[in-house]
Amino acid sequence: MRASILPLRAERLALIRDGQRLIDTVSFTLPQGGITTIIGPNGAGKSLTLRLCHGLIAPDEGMVTWARDAHLRHAMVFQQPVMLRRSVRANIAHALHALTHPAVKSRTDEALARFHLTPLAERPARLLSGGEKQKLAIARAWATEPEVLFLDEPTSQLDPAATREIEALIRTLSLEGLTLVMTTHDLGQARRLADRILFFNRGRLVEDADAASFFEQPETPQARAFIAGELL
Repeated sequence: MRASILPLRAERLALIRDGQRLIDTVSFTLPQGGITTIIGPNGAGKSLTLRLCHGLIAPDEGMVTWARDAHLRHAMVFQQPVMLRRSVRANIAHALHALTHPAVKSRTDEALARFHLTPLAERPARLLSGGEKQKLAIARAWATEPEVLFLDEPTSQLDPAATREIEALIRTLSLEGLTLVMTTHDLGQARRLADRILFFNRGRLVEDADAASFFEQPETPQARAFIAGELL
């Protein structure tokens, strides 16, 4: 069994654009396991923090460090996942290009079956429904065998039925041992899924708490206002 790449440590992260601190001195530690949910009003820095942790953008100050080399051991699913102009099967296989051909086929078949996509395997990915595309994006990420999966607003574009299906997948993946970090604007979803809450406002990490404590006894006026729907 491979040694864990966790914990991840974000240390005094800052992201500065045109003189504005979009992320301002953010520090937290991500341990192994569970669902960490990043919430906050629009423009709070949720998605930017996810991208900093995943390494898509570099901080202007501070650093993100893993317990050991994390190359190819964390993956990210976006709010609007990019689908290649290929079949569902080929979209998954493309993410496995580093493997040998037999291994690619085996792992692709496993991902298709695991996420109930086998009946859609030869369909053009771009013709899928929104929920099917998001499920394919998660399957494609899962196929690479990450230890950590970052999810950026994974259900914001979906109808209620598709949202329920994706939420069920997220719960199952967590129970199977995958560490998940997701952003959401949906407080109901955060209540349903989160083990831990990182609450952001204006680029700052305002509260870091287990989900039950956060929703029952938020510590700051900003968090109380956000839960009450009064923080714009």
